[in-house]
Amino acid sequence: MSDLLRKPTGTTGKVHDITPQNARSPLSPDWSYVGFSLYRLAPGERAGETTGDREVILVLVEGKAKFTAAGKDFGEMGERMNVFEKTPPHCLYVPNGSEWEAEATTPCTLAVCTAPGKGGHETARIGPESITLADRGKGTNLRHINAIAMEERDVADSLLVTEVFTPAGHWSSYPPHRHDEDAFPEMTYLEETYYHRLNPAQGYGHQRVFTEDGSLDETMSVSNHDVVLVPKGHHPCAAPYGYEMYYLNVMAGPLRKWRFKNHPDHDWIARRDA
Repeated sequence: MSDLLRKPTGTTGKVHDITPQNARSPLSPDWSYVGFSLYRLAPGERAGETTGDREVILVLVEGKAKFTAAGKDFGEMGERMNVFEKTPPHCLYVPNGSEWEAEATTPCTLAVCTAPGKGGHETARIGPESITLADRGKGTNLRHINAIAMEERDVADSLLVTEVFTPAGHWSSYPPHRHDEDAFPEMTYLEETYYHRLNPAQGYGHQRVFTEDGSLDETMSVSNHDVVLVPKGHHPCAAPYGYEMYYLNVMAGPLRKWRFKNHPDHDWIARRDA
């Protein structure tokens, strides 16, 4: 199995715990920015962490929970009980040097997105207000986006976070594109994680992570709750007929901007559809 594919460690509790340290492997030796954890909680179960030198965006993928963070009580959050409802998620930003705790009030899936914090933002709710499902692409490249914390929203120091819903039989993160050079404004260096869900849950999808020079070329079959690491290169996804795909993207790097280049062999698709 590829070092870039991370399987959940179970079905309850903290099932993913990806840090800059344990994300490093021969395929991702320089990983330094993005962290991702996932909790699957039953009603009454709690999760909580100290942020240290990292900022956090908590995403209620599904279910409801009560939150406290940085000494503030945010009460019960959450509305979407199944991620494939596609309604805007309830999220919470927590800065570095803080603590947070969640207590599930229903069965709950909670994503913990982390990156270096700089003390530039206060603890605050993100969404569901001002998050609107938007279409991207055409034909079988059509997918639907909930932009939680992309660069047009000044809600974080480092993190860029978004949700993507790919209909069955469609492609996304396509045409293949990369953001692996610190060369703004042409491109920004951004590590990225993909947290995948499938509908129905027994389904699967595919993701390829590859560089133009062939030094990295990994094609992975992803199942429900898998995470894929993208340290560099292009990273398209495909959802087979009969299975809808969701993923939560977390990106971070030296600059909180998303600038990418399409693969030169396939850029004609984007230019044709523009």
